[in-house]
Amino acid sequence: MAKFGMWFARRVILLLAVSLVLFCGVKEANATPLAERLADFPQWQNKPPVEAVQGDLIYPEWMAGTWEVTSTLVDLAAPLAPDVTTPGFENNRQFLHQPVRFQVRFAPNQGNAVVSDRAFNGLSIAKAYLEDIVQAVKVDPHNPNRQITLLKGDRQLISTVTGRATETPAPDRFIATEVTQQFFRGTSQVYLNEVETTTAYQYLHSGIQADQVTAIYLSPQDPNYFKSLNRPVALYRYTLELTPVASQR
Repeated sequence: MAKFGMWFARRVILLLAVSLVLFCGVKEANATPLAERLADFPQWQNKPPVEAVQGDLIYPEWMAGTWEVTSTLVDLAAPLAPDVTTPGFENNRQFLHQPVRFQVRFAPNQGNAVVSDRAFNGLSIAKAYLEDIVQAVKVDPHNPNRQITLLKGDRQLISTVTGRATETPAPDRFIATEVTQQFFRGTSQVYLNEVETTTAYQYLHSGIQADQVTAIYLSPQDPNYFKSLNRPVALYRYTLELTPVASQR
């Protein structure tokens, strides 16, 4: 349980379908709301502007295929510390600049729109971070925004995307944010929280270069909820390098 608890605080969002972002280090002229949000990192004072989800997240056509991903934690922040922090936050500093590798896949659905292979990606990412703790990842056949990660010891992580927004600043750039409710069910404990992944992608001929910003919010059941309200209690920023699997391009 201790090993899972440390991981849960560190990488809970990575059990979702992978999200990739190109970090905007400075604000651009006429920047869109999500681009401005990324530029303001880590000064996030509220939740992102999202709408209730309808269907799956649609990706640009240049995301289609199978990719080798190298993900590296490059920054982290606890905006409300020392009053409010998440378990394991300080311990997560040891993972700075430590690359983790896994594969992800995006493919056309029945409507010919490019979507994440959530079951494949969720399992691939979970195994990269959890190793033998993860047993399987299942996606609700009636709701692509809900998935269950099965863990050893009759434990489950249930993840449901509830809010989403997207922007397309240029043909080779795509920004998206997803808000996800996380529910961890174990033999003797229940853990709830809300996770945001605000993302932006940039396509290059050699692959995709990206960063990822993950924000963790407390659930109303947490005793510190009213100290944080809509402000994140932990922020993690990653850089990612995606290269196409050799057989596809």
